[in-house]
Amino acid sequence: MTLRPPPVARARTPALAAVSVALALLGPPAPARAAGTGPWTAAPAAGTADARRAGDGGAPAAGGRASFYVEGAPGTVSEDRLSVVNPGERPQTVELRATGPWISLAAPRVSVPPRTRADVPLTVAVPAGQPPGAHLAAVVATAPGREVRVPVAVRVSGPALSALSVEHLRVTGAGRGTEIHYALVNRGNTTLAPRLAIRGEGLFGEVLRTAPRTAPAELPPGARVRLTERWPDAPRLDRVRIGVTATAPDGTRAAASATYAPLPWLPPVLAGAGGLAVAALAVRLLRRRRARS
Repeated sequence: MTLRPPPVARARTPALAAVSVALALLGPPAPARAAGTGPWTAAPAAGTADARRAGDGGAPAAGGRASFYVEGAPGTVSEDRLSVVNPGERPQTVELRATGPWISLAAPRVSVPPRTRADVPLTVAVPAGQPPGAHLAAVVATAPGREVRVPVAVRVSGPALSALSVEHLRVTGAGRGTEIHYALVNRGNTTLAPRLAIRGEGLFGEVLRTAPRTAPAELPPGARVRLTERWPDAPRLDRVRIGVTATAPDGTRAAASATYAPLPWLPPVLAGAGGLAVAALAVRLLRRRRARS
């Protein structure tokens, strides 16, 4: 005997208007096994035959779904059911919760009679304006001494856009204490794992070049990460132009540059000294010309 739940409201409200579950008797256990030998289980709802086999041994039937999968555009609302199976001889109360904000369960807990299956409706609502990409969450069922996590994979469809920027590049310190600071920002709607390279060009040539390497962590859409690179062999008497380049696997590229002068007074002094040398040379040439004439 099966009691069907009323249809789940499709309106985009944070809570469901009614809570209901469908209870299905699992029938007599298989002759080769005694009832109550398996623990309760939680999995995406399957057909009646699959549920009956799950009750016999306390495990989801072969070929049944091990996780929820939802794919749709922003604003999509999908409905499904979580099946909690109790193959034992005593009632079982299971607490239910979702790890993602997009998932709504019809009930925070369910009490399952012996040798019975309870189907709990759930909805997955993709927020309007959500950028395309993959998102992972789970439905967690817990009871004393046991916890079951059922994965929920959501793929938001739509055009993919890769965009990356390198921001707030600056160099601090001097000598062995020199550090390069910058930020990576994912401006697109896809997760990026860019490779980073740093180059420094001084007055007399290249003074810094790092081999391209992958960023410490992947950048999901909208993420910002601040990074610091040590530069212990930075020159003390030079004016260096530092450049940071970030390149994603799909070819998306971003770069930024900044100027580093460990002695900020050195360039003006050198420029002044050069000007004085030019002036002295001009005076000397003028005197020679006058002497000849």
